[in-house]
Amino acid sequence: MLISEIKVTVRYVETDRMGIAHHSNYPIWFEIGRTDFIKQLGISYSEMEKKGLFLPLIELKCVYKGSATYDDNITILTRIKKLTYSKLILYYEILKDGGENKLITMGETTHVWTNSDLKPININKHFPDIYMLLNKAL
Repeated sequence: MLISEIKVTVRYVETDRMGIAHHSNYPIWFEIGRTDFIKQLGISYSEMEKKGLFLPLIELKCVYKGSATYDDNITILTRIKKLTYSKLILYYEILKDGGENKLITMGETTHVWTNSDLKPININKHFPDIYMLLNKAL
């Protein structure tokens, strides 16, 4: 199973008045993890889009277990939760780096495979090479 691991440092602009990373940043950090995950498969988002394959978000879930503050180092772990011919569900964990790498957030994003007109497609039928890469990552 492929698990992407990327590190990010919480920037001052990402914090609220209390110095805590604002909840609106976590979907952005999920996207950083997702982009890295796709890249680790051997293809980039821009390459997929040039081929006419798009992956719009249709659902996002986020559960907050803790918090991060300015200048904290966090690790974003990303893996496939479910892959079908029409959808991709990714699972994320965000850990605050430190002595024990504390889990502060977990979540999921659900995406649908579409063509450039944003019409749903069967990825195995239209892009079997990319489907095979994803299937190997399970």
